[in-house]
Amino acid sequence: MKKLFIYYSLTGSGDAVADYLRDKGYDIRKVISKHKYPKNFGLLMFSGGFRAGINIKDKLIDFNNDISNYDEIVIGSPIWFDRVSPPINTVLEELDLSGKKVSFIFYSGGGEANKASEKVKDIGDIIILKEPKKYKDELKKLEVFMEKKCSCKKTCKCGCQEGKKCTCKDCKCGCHEGKKCKCGK
Repeated sequence: MKKLFIYYSLTGSGDAVADYLRDKGYDIRKVISKHKYPKNFGLLMFSGGFRAGINIKDKLIDFNNDISNYDEIVIGSPIWFDRVSPPINTVLEELDLSGKKVSFIFYSGGGEANKASEKVKDIGDIIILKEPKKYKDELKKLEVFMEKKCSCKKTCKCGCQEGKKCTCKDCKCGCHEGKKCKCGK
């Protein structure tokens, strides 16, 4: 099975994930935006967060949207203002993911990605990592995630797991053996 990691990274967290997945046999495709984001973190959060908040789709430099030779697609994005980054908004619009095993790796300084997770929850499984460039232990979570992804591509119905593998007794696919969700719902 051919596997591909498509990602955007501005601060290096996506690059850390790419290095990890490359070692696991994934082909790597980094997305480069034509939009120049500021290097200053505060300005980046304002500018990038605003663009993400209104669902801007960045123009990309030489993006290859041909995924026909791949069975599994993993998409990585930083989280800005609780949302998917504008370059990955473009990727999601341009790719035909039908018939593919799809998952998402979000990397966030705040650890939250509720709106981003809501956007892609019906497409594939989701994991949220806290700054994997800075916190290398976060990459260890990928090993478990990549091995135990839900085959039905659904996430927890109550939303308390932030898009992580469903452990909710209300999971409609039945693949999680009726375990109770940590939130008690």
